Amino acid sequence: MSEVRIVAEPRTEFGKGGARRTRKAGKVPAVLYGHGQPPRHISLQAHELLHAFKTDAGTNVLLTLELSDGTQLALPKEVQRHPIKGSYEHIDLVIIRKGERVTIEVQVVLVGDAHSDTFVDQQLNTISLQADATEIPGSIEVDITGLQPGASISAGQLVLPKGSALETDAAQVVVQGQAKLTAAQMDAELAEAEQATGGGAASAAASAAAAEKADSSV
Repeated sequence: MSEVRIVAEPRTEFGKGGARRTRKAGKVPAVLYGHGQPPRHISLQAHELLHAFKTDAGTNVLLTLELSDGTQLALPKEVQRHPIKGSYEHIDLVIIRKGERVTIEVQVVLVGDAHSDTFVDQQLNTISLQADATEIPGSIEVDITGLQPGASISAGQLVLPKGSALETDAAQVVVQGQAKLTAAQMDAELAEAEQATGGGAASAAASAAAAEKADSSV
């Protein structure tokens, strides 16, 4: 697993105003907590955090925080981003100790090519795993090579890294193979949709005409 060192500065301003000023200074407000320790309000350099999240682990990256009184291992627990800009708004960090096991969400990545007649429906983008805090996988690969229509791959069939345990329901479908529509089926569905739209428009026009006729008779 990727491990990144990052400087964590103490934060003395709180509330929305303080958070805005922190972000304006090129930093991201954060809170560090866990293991019975009182929450610590800190800030992280935005560009360093962006670099850390560009590793294979994404936001599951293990951070070594360089605090004023030493270093501390931590994992991002909740990451808030701006809905439009995509910039990081706030991060909750949980204290981690070596040898500790944690439960995290790991991205599912499809590899290989399904059968040419198959439409691939990925129903889970992430799965929940329990793993050693220092051995969290960046992603889980799912091989869909030759996947036939009607076939599926469940969470219990995934190949997990050594030492990891599945937390997601093993019966949960991750990938479902569906039959591709033929050209005739696509044309039929399109015609049905157009007919439904046309019928609705005709009905609305008839209603408008009836209302106009009623008004003229008054």
